[in-house]
Amino acid sequence: MLLEAIYHQPKSQYAYAYDHETLHIRVRTKKDDMDRVSVVWGDKYDFHEETIRTSAMHVFARDTMFDYYEVEIKPPFRRFAYAFKFKKGDRTVFWNETGFKEDSLHSGGVGMLWSPSGMFEFPFLNTIDVFTPPEWVKDAVFYQIFPERFANGDESLNPPGTEAWTPDAVPTRDNFFGGDLQGVIDKLDYLEELGVTCIYFTPFFEAFSNHKYDTIDYLKVDPQFGDNETAKRLVDEAHARGIRVMLDAVFNHSGYYFPPFQDVLKNGEKSRFRDWFHIRDYPLADDPLNYDTFGFVAQMPKLNTEHPEVKAYLLEVARYWVEDIGADGWRLDVANEVDHCFWREFRDTVKKANPDAYILGEIWHNSLAWLGGDQFDAVMNYPVTNAILDFFVKEEIDAAHFMGRLDAMLISYPRQANEAAFNLLDSHDTPRLLSIAEGNKERMKLAALFQLTYMGAPCIYYGDEVGMDGGADPGCRRPMVWEEEHQDQELLSFYQTLISLRRSHRALRDGSFRFLSAESGSSVTAYERSDDMSRFVIAANAGTKQEKIELNGLGQGTFRSLEDDTLYELKKGKLTITLEPLQAVVLKEQ
Repeated sequence: MLLEAIYHQPKSQYAYAYDHETLHIRVRTKKDDMDRVSVVWGDKYDFHEETIRTSAMHVFARDTMFDYYEVEIKPPFRRFAYAFKFKKGDRTVFWNETGFKEDSLHSGGVGMLWSPSGMFEFPFLNTIDVFTPPEWVKDAVFYQIFPERFANGDESLNPPGTEAWTPDAVPTRDNFFGGDLQGVIDKLDYLEELGVTCIYFTPFFEAFSNHKYDTIDYLKVDPQFGDNETAKRLVDEAHARGIRVMLDAVFNHSGYYFPPFQDVLKNGEKSRFRDWFHIRDYPLADDPLNYDTFGFVAQMPKLNTEHPEVKAYLLEVARYWVEDIGADGWRLDVANEVDHCFWREFRDTVKKANPDAYILGEIWHNSLAWLGGDQFDAVMNYPVTNAILDFFVKEEIDAAHFMGRLDAMLISYPRQANEAAFNLLDSHDTPRLLSIAEGNKERMKLAALFQLTYMGAPCIYYGDEVGMDGGADPGCRRPMVWEEEHQDQELLSFYQTLISLRRSHRALRDGSFRFLSAESGSSVTAYERSDDMSRFVIAANAGTKQEKIELNGLGQGTFRSLEDDTLYELKKGKLTITLEPLQAVVLKEQ
């Protein structure tokens, strides 16, 4: 045993409440280092040899260096004192807060009342502290819309110089094509037929640019898109079709033409809004910048969210669009650069307006600090995005590294955060999926298949489903292609079929997930999704030659291919699958 590799932290993603009666307990060990791992536990006020219990743990995630064990416990009185028991061969080691001890559990010193000394503890499972993202998110299929580029429903709103909406239109950072909210309303039937259950809008508030991340008025729809009444009608008509709406909150920074910032430009230190921003010197200058901004973009001054007036204004924005207009959630732009105190008050405000609203942070790295149940429900899951792209599309990692990177995210957060994670493959901030795949539609489909059969909520960037391509911004922001003769109808059917399959089977949404094959040096991966109603085995070959894999430990039964109805018989718990280059199979148990 390599005891130095063992790790656990109480009251963290290693020990947390999953619901009002259930704890998840995890521990890390060196990879392939243990025969058995158990948790020894009891009530902290009744922790005696005759009352403590031992529960076996199982490996639920692993990476290139470690195994991660987990067990689910329901403590009868919601109090939980515990230690770990490790076995390898004839050796047994116990571990608690006092350290490691061979063969027997160490407890000594002074404890409160009848409680043991030195045990790890989850002192009490308080219901109000349980991290509970909205249940609907696990079932959601998101669709990201860039409002200026999705559909033009009211040409009277077109800004001066609006360019023609054609399949070969060329987007730039500054041009306009006339997309608006009425255009989205007109296309809601299309989204319903595709199977979308929630629209994620990039900002549609009044702003100067075509992307609208430089807000002028947070409480007003940009006149190029319509008005607040149109936004309310859009939300109501989407809801009538079972489609929710998530808006984009740009609270890290405002736009250059935001009236309070214009007042500071005009009045300098005498402006009553000077403390709304982070200003180092007067007069304001952009060369060199003497005020904080998003990145180094002078047109996007950073807001001081610690200022009471700024906070009050932005929290009213958060309330208004959820409570008065009916939006179902917020995506939070540059979320990791805003103070945690603000996000805690933001959560209280939004959840008061709608307890079922979804709060999603834009963070591109490990985000545990925001996922304790007091700030965000989930984050944009870019580490998973990059793992999927690196394995299925770019051929930069093998199956073992792919599994390790996904499992690293599973251990990074509580399970409920992973179940509500926002899984995207591209967006307005990245090249389009088909372009990342260099036009290889089969690689694109492998990535989308995994995304739509993995845990968390998948998001499709508008137009991917009909074969739109495009490089980095602004290339990824072309107007939506609506002429059927310019759409890839086969790809559209592929997306519709997969979305329908996901929505029809809970196993593919929040069922259990486990890798069945992910070998070092291999381009093939296989995994199982299951619940008490159905079981799926999905295998995919990201390589360029035929592969044959043998999957073990599947018990008894027969699987059927959903593509061609081929039957696969389990023989002694084994399943053999032959995969052509860039082929995937989805098998459902009969």
